[in-house]
Amino acid sequence: VQLQACGGGLVQAGGSLRLSCAASGRSSRTRTTAWFRQVPGKEREFVAVIFRGGSTTNFADSVKGRFTLSRDNAKNTIYLQMNSLKPEDTAVYYCAASESVIASTTYRESSYKYWGQGTQVTVSS
Repeated sequence: VQLQACGGGLVQAGGSLRLSCAASGRSSRTRTTAWFRQVPGKEREFVAVIFRGGSTTNFADSVKGRFTLSRDNAKNTIYLQMNSLKPEDTAVYYCAASESVIASTTYRESSYKYWGQGTQVTVSS
């Protein structure tokens, strides 16, 4: 399985971006897919997850109410819609996926087998 993340860019505070995570191979419905982000000098942090098989999602408190997740099964793609962006959302965003992820461990990098290459999101104040 290969994941390709794209959609990052430069946006003003309050703006929106939509990131995409396109997967090769089997349907994305067979995998739990998450987004993480990382800024230089800090650990990668969990942002959001959509569980395999359906549309159940979970979000980090820092993005709850502003970010949403959706899937397009025909395109084998997961989308992270980011609204009301803040400068502190600036980071490299990575998508990750795995066939089996225990619900209580979705925030852990080690729970995911496949990783995309990352896409830069910069939010200016």
